[in-house]
Amino acid sequence: VQLQASGGGLVQAGGSLRLSCAASGFTLEDYAIDWFRQAPGKEREGVSCISARGGSTRYADSVKGRFTISRDNAKNTVYLQMNSLKPEDSAVYYCARDLFGCVRGPRTGGVDYWGKGTQVTVSS
Repeated sequence: VQLQASGGGLVQAGGSLRLSCAASGFTLEDYAIDWFRQAPGKEREGVSCISARGGSTRYADSVKGRFTISRDNAKNTVYLQMNSLKPEDSAVYYCARDLFGCVRGPRTGGVDYWGKGTQVTVSS
């Protein structure tokens, strides 16, 4: 099982980035996928999740209305479109496979595999 996040970078406040999470070694459509982020000195925070078939999504209050999660199971990829970025969105972003689905949002307790993170830096 492998998950690889990509698409991070440096962007000015108000800008956009699209993160991708490429999955391999398992059938993506059978699992919910979460996005988390961790800023220096802070705990890892659940950002968003999407159910296995994509019918259910959840967002942290801090990103609701600005971020959109989606998935393309045929391409084995989950996306996180991030708009209206703020400096406080700066963090390393991780995607993860969640065994518990997405009903209660992204939770570390349900994660069995983590991808390597991608750095997002938003300048003011």
